[in-house]
Amino acid sequence: MYLLASKRNGTLYVGVTSNLAQRVWQHKEGFIDGFTKWYGVHDLVWYEFHNTMESAIAREKLMKKWKRAWKMDLIENANPAWRDLYSDILGLDSGIRRKDDGDRELVNQKGRIT
Repeated sequence: MYLLASKRNGTLYVGVTSNLAQRVWQHKEGFIDGFTKWYGVHDLVWYEFHNTMESAIAREKLMKKWKRAWKMDLIENANPAWRDLYSDILGLDSGIRRKDDGDRELVNQKGRIT
């Protein structure tokens, strides 16, 4: 589950994937036709991990119904500088993460367990 942005306070995209590093790379390189390619939305500004794809999809569907301001607050709280977190997640897919909030696993923008 992730949020991409075109720039600070720019266009946002909510997505879900089983391989975050690969999916963000695909967005950045323009391999995915559609919204993110058309609007230049390729900076990873927020993400969270889930134990199951079902949980991630449910969270994505919920978040797509959120007001823009709520998504902006989520980003601002976790990543106030709106840094592109792509380089932070490279190689992050392995390792143990503390469970939090049910089956969701959270990692902050520096890859540290929160």
